[in-house]
Amino acid sequence: MTPPPAWAHLPFFRTDWPPIRARLEAAPGWLPGPGRIFAAFAAVPPQKVRVVILGQDPYPTPGHANGLAFSVAPGIALPRSLANIFAELQGDLGAAPASGDLSSWAAQGVLLLNTSLSVLPGKAGTHAGWGWDRLARQAIAEAQSHGPIAFLLWGNHARKAAAGLPRPQDLVIATAHPSPLSARRGFFGSRPFSRINDWLATQDRSPIEWI
Repeated sequence: MTPPPAWAHLPFFRTDWPPIRARLEAAPGWLPGPGRIFAAFAAVPPQKVRVVILGQDPYPTPGHANGLAFSVAPGIALPRSLANIFAELQGDLGAAPASGDLSSWAAQGVLLLNTSLSVLPGKAGTHAGWGWDRLARQAIAEAQSHGPIAFLLWGNHARKAAAGLPRPQDLVIATAHPSPLSARRGFFGSRPFSRINDWLATQDRSPIEWI
């Protein structure tokens, strides 16, 4: 459970991480597990972040969480929120990935970040009050120090978690969450993927290959 070197300088890892780590070591069985807890940070260094997608906490269903927000391993059936994300991709860009593994997005500079990096199986939100949110805010601020970024804020939790962070030079797309309970309240039809690529084009930056 060693922080990736590119992010290890964040204050969180000096002050908040030692007690959180101790709590995790005393509570085995949490998800996504020690080998994947910092997967989002390992996948993209701060200077390469172009897009931030904020989730809440890892999938609490065993076998689903892989350390990247909304992502699952290849061969895993799509959780309902991810199925709706792919449906919007289909409507926006005419196709969707063949797998729920979003690591290809991360490799292109999409920080798939949950505001809590651990959860107990079957108990959503169980570690939400541990102080993980401070890591999310510090990580976003560090990424911003390297240039403008696009925020995809799906749902009230994401908007609150990012409050005060977006700057005028950043792109903010805030809609309903893609969960089945809210996707039809503004997520479907929002076309976030093409909008991000259009914004990147205005800065002479390459588009994200979402599909």
